[in-house]
Amino acid sequence: MGAAMAEQLLQPGATLVCLSRTTNAGLAEKAAAAGATLEQWALDLADAAGAARRVEDWLAAQPGDIFDSATLINNAAALTSSAPLEAVDAQELARALRVGLEAPLLLTSAFLRATATWRARRDGQCKVLNISSGLGRSAMASQAGYCAVKAGLDHFSRSVALDQANMPHPARIVSLAPGVIDTDMQVQLRAGDPALFPDLARFVELKTGGHLDSPAAAAAKVIAYLRRSDFGTQPVADVRG
Repeated sequence: MGAAMAEQLLQPGATLVCLSRTTNAGLAEKAAAAGATLEQWALDLADAAGAARRVEDWLAAQPGDIFDSATLINNAAALTSSAPLEAVDAQELARALRVGLEAPLLLTSAFLRATATWRARRDGQCKVLNISSGLGRSAMASQAGYCAVKAGLDHFSRSVALDQANMPHPARIVSLAPGVIDTDMQVQLRAGDPALFPDLARFVELKTGGHLDSPAAAAAKVIAYLRRSDFGTQPVADVRG
């Protein structure tokens, strides 16, 4: 869904900075065709501190009055094995927490600090969008790591919203559940061991029953929510709500 969101955000005059493990040549071509400025940084968000430093340095180098709006989207996640917690490799769990929770925390901190004096901040047009999940609000067996990450995103968003409410020029933050999407995550879940993952049949039915959004359709719903005038009124939200 991250790639789909990036494509849909490529509007004339827009500046898009993408962080991922690899760059996307097709996205660069689409940016040129759309008249958008694109930067792609190949980095691993498991090094959350390094990623946050690079983002903050880049933002600090930009003239603060040239952007009408500024938005940070935290979309990355690392899925762990579908198994009870004690059966999941410790390094796998640690990576999931770094990518899915530590990185959004540090990136949000860097973004808020670097944009504090920007015109977009004074105009109420600085936003943070965390891509959450229904599993952050409703627990599931054999997904302790993923549930913890998404619940953490929700609650840290609530806390940051309280912080910002006391600021003279607050940024707006939302942790948004995007619905169920036909991605590699769903493929991995459907390939689980039913002896270790009791909800496997539910995910098979989501696919066979046609209940999954395409990444492009989900991205469109997320971006539509991002552009709502009431964005940030509820720091924890769902596109289906």
